[in-house]
Amino acid sequence: MLASLAIKDIVLIDHLNLEFSKGLSVLTGETGAGKSILLDSLALALGARGDGSLVREGAVKGQVIAEFDLPPFHPSYDFLISHEVFDERDRGDAIILRRVQSADGRTKAYINDQACSVQLLRELGILLVEIHGQHDDRALVDPSSHRILLDAAAGLEGDVEAVSQSYKLWRSAEVELKKLHLRIEEAAREADYLQNSVVELTDLNPQFGEEAQLADLRKKMMDCEKIATELNDAHEVLSGTGSPVPELSSLFRQLSRKAAEVPELLGQPVEHLDQALEALGLAQDALAASLREAEFDPHVLEETESRLFALRAASRKYNVAVENLPDLAKKLSGDLEALNAGEEQLSALKARCADAEKNFMQLANALSDKRVMGASALEKAVMSNLPGLKLEAAEFMVVLEKNQNQANASGIDNVEFWVRTNPGTKAGPMLKVASGGELSRFLLALKVALADRGSAPTLIFDEIDTGVGGAVADAIGAQLSSLANGVQVLSVTHAPQVAARANTHFLIAKKPSQDSEQVVTSVAVIKDDQRREEIARMLAGATITDEARAAAAKLIASV
Repeated sequence: MLASLAIKDIVLIDHLNLEFSKGLSVLTGETGAGKSILLDSLALALGARGDGSLVREGAVKGQVIAEFDLPPFHPSYDFLISHEVFDERDRGDAIILRRVQSADGRTKAYINDQACSVQLLRELGILLVEIHGQHDDRALVDPSSHRILLDAAAGLEGDVEAVSQSYKLWRSAEVELKKLHLRIEEAAREADYLQNSVVELTDLNPQFGEEAQLADLRKKMMDCEKIATELNDAHEVLSGTGSPVPELSSLFRQLSRKAAEVPELLGQPVEHLDQALEALGLAQDALAASLREAEFDPHVLEETESRLFALRAASRKYNVAVENLPDLAKKLSGDLEALNAGEEQLSALKARCADAEKNFMQLANALSDKRVMGASALEKAVMSNLPGLKLEAAEFMVVLEKNQNQANASGIDNVEFWVRTNPGTKAGPMLKVASGGELSRFLLALKVALADRGSAPTLIFDEIDTGVGGAVADAIGAQLSSLANGVQVLSVTHAPQVAARANTHFLIAKKPSQDSEQVVTSVAVIKDDQRREEIARMLAGATITDEARAAAAKLIASV
C-alpha cells in the first residue's frame, strides 16, 4: 500500500508530508483547494509526464517521494528484480519512488535512490497504483484491458501463458517455413550457376587463413631469390678456391713463430690476424647457414603462386574477400542441398507448422471455453453489486467473441464489457451507454468484484461520486468501504455520505504562505469535531448550520 507521500514545491504545495494507512481514506475540501494537485503529484512519482509548469513559482525544482509497503510476494518485487534494481534479498523492503522536476522541464526518476528511466518508473507505477475517475479510459474502454481483467478474475494467467508460448512456436515455425520457401525459390532460379560454383569451390577447397600463409611464403622465397647471387659470390670469395683464408692462416703461423723473438714488433699484428681469422671463420659459417636457408625448390614457388592467384581469382569472381571463400562454399553447398532436398524439408516443416497450429488452436479453444465460464462468473459478481449502487434494473455483460482468424498470443477471443442501464434499452459498451454517474458505479462494482485479482494494492477514485447524491452516494460509500477491506482505497470526494465512511479523513485547504505572499495548499488529517464540521460543510455549503452539524454527526454515527 501507499505508506507515505512527500511533496515539495509542486504548483501550490510548498511542502507536505502525508502518511497513509489501510482501509478507506478520503480527501475533501472546497473546489480549487488543491485536490487535483495532490493526485497530479502522486501521478508524477508514478511516472506521469513531467512539465516545468508543475514547479511552484519561484522554485528551481520540485520533488515528490512516494513510499510503498508491500508483502514480499507482490509482483512489484519480481519486476524490480528482473530489471536489476532489487535482488532477492530486498523482497519485503520499502519501495521508494522519487521524481525530481526542474523548472526548465528536465526531470529525473529514482527507485530507492537508484537512478532509472521514467518509462521504468511508469511500468512499476502501474503495478502499485490505479487511479480511476468517471471517464477512466484505461479500465473501461480498451478491450485488451477487459480481456486481462477477465483472465485475472477467472484465474487463467497460467492458461494464457501456455497459449502465448504455443502461439510463438507456431509463428516461429511459419517464419522458418517462409524462409525455406524463399531460399529454395532463389536456389532454383540459379541452379546451373549454383551447381558449377559448388564444384569449383569444392575443388578449390579454400581454407581459413590460407591467403596470408601463402603470401608470406611467396614473399620469403622471392626475397631469397633476389639475394641468392650475392650470397653465392660472398661465399665463393671467403670459402672458394680464391679464398684468402689459407694464405692468411699460413702468414699467421709464420709470424706467430717469430713473435716470441721480437714481441714488441709482432705481438699486435699477430693478435689482430688471429681476430681477423676468427671473424672470417664466423662469416663463412653465417654465409653457409644463409645459403642453406635461402635454398628453395623453384617448383614450390610456382605452386605457391599458382594457388595464391587461384584463390584471388575466385575472390574477384564471387565478389567476396579470400578469407570469406570458405563461408561462401559452405553456404552454396547448403543452398544446393536445400534445392536437392527442398521438397522433403518443406514437407517436414509444413507438418511441423500444422502440428504447432493444431496445438495452439486446441489450447486457445480450451482457454476460450474457460473464459466463457469466467465471464459468467464475473457477470454474476458484478451484478450482485449493482443493487447496492442503486442500479437494480441495470445489467452488466461480458461480450466474448471467438474469432480464429484474429488469433494472437492471447488466444482467439475478443472481450469487451457492455452494459444495459434499463430494461428494454439497447446494450452497448459502457462508455457509450452509461451516463457519468452510472459509469462510475459500474466501475466501482467491477473493482469490488475484482478486489482480490487483477488489482493494484492501492486504488484511487477521483470524484467518481460526481453527479450523484443521496442514496446513490451512500451506496457508493458503502461499496468503497467494502472494497477497502481488501485493498487500500483513496477517494477524492464531494459526497458527505462517502466521507462519513472513511477510516482516515484528509482535509485539503488553501492558506497564505508563512514566508511569502503566495497561497499554498495544506493537507491535514481531521478527526472528531473537525471532521464533523467538514462533513457539515459538505452537506450545507458555505454557511454551516446547527442542523447541518447534527446531520453530519448522525451520518458519521450511522456508519
